[in-house]
Amino acid sequence: MTLTTSWIDDITMTELERNPYPIYERLRAEAPLAYVPVLGSYVASTTDICRSIATSPDFEAIITKAGGRTFGHPAVIGVNGPIHDDLRSMVDPALQPQEVDRWIEGLVRPIARRYLEAFDNDGHAELVSQYCEPVSVRALGDLLGLQSVNSDKLREWFHKLSHSFTNAGVDENGEFTNPAGFDEGDEAKAEIRSIVDPMIDNWIDNPDDSAISHWLHDGMPEGQTRGRDYIYPTLYVYLLGAMQEPGHAMASTLVGLFTRPEQFESVVDEPALIPRAISEGMRWTSPIWSATARVSTKDVEVAGVHLPEGSVVLMSYGSANHDTAVFEAPTAFDITRPPLPHLAFGAGNHACAGIYFANHVCRIGVEELLDTIPNLERDTSSDVEFWGWGFRGPTSLHANWEV
Repeated sequence: MTLTTSWIDDITMTELERNPYPIYERLRAEAPLAYVPVLGSYVASTTDICRSIATSPDFEAIITKAGGRTFGHPAVIGVNGPIHDDLRSMVDPALQPQEVDRWIEGLVRPIARRYLEAFDNDGHAELVSQYCEPVSVRALGDLLGLQSVNSDKLREWFHKLSHSFTNAGVDENGEFTNPAGFDEGDEAKAEIRSIVDPMIDNWIDNPDDSAISHWLHDGMPEGQTRGRDYIYPTLYVYLLGAMQEPGHAMASTLVGLFTRPEQFESVVDEPALIPRAISEGMRWTSPIWSATARVSTKDVEVAGVHLPEGSVVLMSYGSANHDTAVFEAPTAFDITRPPLPHLAFGAGNHACAGIYFANHVCRIGVEELLDTIPNLERDTSSDVEFWGWGFRGPTSLHANWEV
């Protein structure tokens, strides 16, 4: 028997994408682990339940239905056992702190400066499209080995994949209510393969230091490589989640700082506060808001709710990061709050592999922006709108400054 109430039955995808916070606030209060019909799965909305399920031996990772339709199999976020171990052994080495420290400054700082030079004398900019997203996609694109793919194309790919991945609405029969919502994701994947396939052909015979080349070769017997169909689903994961997360975290952090002018000034005056501001920005508006899931491997009871074997639970980390049982006044951006751990990067053995990388991309990006334009101000003639339920961030952020 599923736990549901009439108002939960009426939740729509449109409401979730525009502003999931009021719905999840009510879920946390009334039904912190509840079956949500429009999503066709249970939803975990509090910190305790999310962390408990993410680390429980009674649950395994599973990709959401819309995620599976978007990425295919085996994507690193939705597999377990030896396949998960192999995929993590494939992607993790380049993202270890000692390795990231070796090249992160030389990779990201020139990228940030190059984008800033394009508009710092203009006195105005739309920071999401002109800076935050381009810095984010260019940093990861270059790490992967996609230097020849321009940043606008990388941004186009992650937006299309995001729309496809979050096209999660289902009817009473579990069928997608908007099948056409996957079309743009399919178009992006076809274009990705048409561009990356020739690169893979070259990397097979001529390995280099790019991440995708390492994915093909590392840990494989002499003369063998991992198959391209095996690595593509994880590449799509990277081209969506890993590309959008630093950019949207930067943008959300800036929006948050603009709500607290005194804290903005503190960060400008003391750049050592930037990592704390970024951490608060990721808690305040988690870039990966509710995009990962777990499945029960046996009948189990969680928070008083009976979950039959095979029950899928969406891990709403963005909701958990607004849990009043953990965070005081969680809707407020506040870099002075106690540095409590948040769940923006997940938990358990499927926690994000790129935690260290993403934090440093954000740090360098914000450092360069505020060092170059310390008198940055939000353009109050334009509203800041956030979008997304699976992934969330500002759609635009207009700013002005005196030149």
